[in-house]
Amino acid sequence: MTTVPPATAELSADEARRIALRAQGFLGAPDRRGGVRGVLRHLGAVQLDTISVLARSHELIPYARLGAVGRKTVEDAYWTPAPDGAAQARPHAFEYWSHAACVLPIEEWPHFAFRRRAYRAHPKWYHALPAGAYDAVLRQLRTEGPLTATELGGAKNGGPWWDWSEAKVAVERALMYGEVVCTGRRSWKRVYDLAERAVPDDLLHDDLDDTECLRRLVRLAGQSLGVGTRADIADYHRLKGEQVDAVIADSGLVPVTVAGWGKPAWADPEALATEPRGRHRTTLLSPFDSLVWERARTERIFGFTHRLEAYVPKPKRVYGYFAMPLLSGGRLLGRVDPAREGKTLVAKQVSLDTPKAVLPMAKALWEAAEWVGCSDVRVERVDAPELRGPLTAALAAV
Repeated sequence: MTTVPPATAELSADEARRIALRAQGFLGAPDRRGGVRGVLRHLGAVQLDTISVLARSHELIPYARLGAVGRKTVEDAYWTPAPDGAAQARPHAFEYWSHAACVLPIEEWPHFAFRRRAYRAHPKWYHALPAGAYDAVLRQLRTEGPLTATELGGAKNGGPWWDWSEAKVAVERALMYGEVVCTGRRSWKRVYDLAERAVPDDLLHDDLDDTECLRRLVRLAGQSLGVGTRADIADYHRLKGEQVDAVIADSGLVPVTVAGWGKPAWADPEALATEPRGRHRTTLLSPFDSLVWERARTERIFGFTHRLEAYVPKPKRVYGYFAMPLLSGGRLLGRVDPAREGKTLVAKQVSLDTPKAVLPMAKALWEAAEWVGCSDVRVERVDAPELRGPLTAALAAV
């Protein structure tokens, strides 16, 4: 790690927490005019995942910040292009590898040139690809226009989910190289198109060198986090620590100290310019929400241990398959593992850290239920038995 210059500010742990909440869109009035697209631009990346309990994670992210925005509105905001005064419609987003598979603002296309170059420099990938298969997929897209892997010839060979067809391997490789881009989903299937056709001309270039790409991504990560350690900033777009070290001094972020963190930190200077104020959101968070992406950061800021247990064997789960943290008053107060049965939202397991979390959990459950079209809420298990009665009463009163 490079030598950190003297801190320009000293923050209390509480100040850092509120800066982080504001940077992530949970403190202050939400930008309703910007809507879902504004949330995407503000965060810089929204993680995708196949799991759908209440909704898919990329829907839950704007919901947590804006409230009960329509689910179709969310999808349209990501994937429906709007005219830009030209014959070609301008997309708002694309999919690529950032923190994980993410929806990214189309303006960030140039910033990932370093990653596309890295993939091209190591052409051997996980799946073998026969000669000619790659070029055949590109020719088909050029001739027929945007297509799913199924339309390109089938996504699978008939085996397990990773047993991809030649067409699927080829088009995913082209996606990683940047010759193909995903700017939409159709029944959850990626719709692929040639980058030269889908990405606006003013953005379709790889002329930023690696250092400039990293500098911009570090700056954007710092802005989206508000304040963070080297590891926090690196994790946002899954950079290496040494990559952060190489550019952070020129990123525009400033060094700060945060009481109790025990590590140097960097902050967005604009986040330090004004005191975070305003209304706190009470909401359930996707386990893939960028507020809680990094476990060590979540524990450091909120004193809250967060882990997705969907891939943990059922007998070893502590909080449930898709436990969603409860955010209220700028604190993480508990979590719930939800499910849907017809028109009923089922709280399969509720874990509350304090009796003060009862009413916020009741409000969050009802808001989530109404958002997904449920008219009833049923609680199956409360980890603290003495809170079951108060939670049931609060649900009836909300």
